[in-house]
Amino acid sequence: MRPAELAAIRAGDVDVAFRRWERPRVRVGTRMRTAVGLVEVTSVDRVPVRSLTAADARRAGAASLAALRHGLDRVHPERPVYRIGLRYAGVDPRHALREAVPDAAEIDTIVGWLDRLDRASPTGPWTRATLLLIDELPATRAPDLAQRMGRDTPSFKQNVRKLKERGLTESLDIGYRLSARGAAVLDHEGHPRSARGRPAPEPGIPLPHLGAAATRALTAYGVVRLEQVAGLSEAEVQALHGVGPYALGRLRTAMDTAGLTFRGDRGAPPQTS
Repeated sequence: MRPAELAAIRAGDVDVAFRRWERPRVRVGTRMRTAVGLVEVTSVDRVPVRSLTAADARRAGAASLAALRHGLDRVHPERPVYRIGLRYAGVDPRHALREAVPDAAEIDTIVGWLDRLDRASPTGPWTRATLLLIDELPATRAPDLAQRMGRDTPSFKQNVRKLKERGLTESLDIGYRLSARGAAVLDHEGHPRSARGRPAPEPGIPLPHLGAAATRALTAYGVVRLEQVAGLSEAEVQALHGVGPYALGRLRTAMDTAGLTFRGDRGAPPQTS
């Protein structure tokens, strides 16, 4: 699902999706982890294309019934259409998990699980090296990290997903970072961590997930916190190459929640910092 579609599901503006499948690919009750949190499947029904209505199009976030039908006919028009009911089911539980510092018993369990992953790996131990590399190079592109590990990108990402499932790492718009839980495990085992010598992160509210292009644009402009966004006009942010409607909407929502607003002057283009 596209970022804008996910945002609309979270807001309650979209509660169905239509797909052409040979057979259903999800089940009722399935909870999918997405960039906005958990999305639950509430129904899966095969429907004739001719039965679709303008109301169906609105519920799916399509511009019109014609647009919905056109989208369905673009790929595999010979396949049947399924209507999938969807609802936002809350935040991803891994968010809370990665911030929870484990006690000694939990650390022993995690260490045992990491050891099993290492023993089962046909390429040798990788778990601690991956955690240490992410700690050393946060917000670094996965292909660059994979190259440092001597791994191909798909297998490297698959390994990182295993660590993320246990709350040891967190995915960013660009790359990853070590969670408090992951740091506790490395500290417990006495691994030398270069992050210990780094200055404390700048205080403030981090940017929400905006997509890699928008995050790169803002970071290159020296903006990494919402408070810095509030020092810019909406026109200045929108003028940055890579910041589209989705990213701008995410920024507005996050700033509203934090009680922040864009700077009043909306006419000036971005100035070189």
